Amino acid sequence: MVRPYPVHEAKAKLSEILRRVKQGRSVTISERGREIARVIPVEPPQDLATRLENLQRDGVVLSGRGSAATIRPITRRRGSLRRFLESRG
Repeated sequence: MVRPYPVHEAKAKLSEILRRVKQGRSVTISERGREIARVIPVEPPQDLATRLENLQRDGVVLSGRGSAATIRPITRRRGSLRRFLESRG
């Protein structure tokens, strides 16, 4: 394992740290011998289908039981949303 960068050294060697992170490695930064931060590579973005699958697996999103055509407005009066939002403000 690579030794942690002290804060003062990390400031001076930011380009080197970012180069390591781009290579897929994580870098630890320390202050007075104690690790305080870790710089890690960002995960590549996922496509929408994969993101939705992960959200459903984690229980954040429930899968639909019908089509979007079955969704009906709860009110038909114009300005209902505006009045509702004003009442909350």
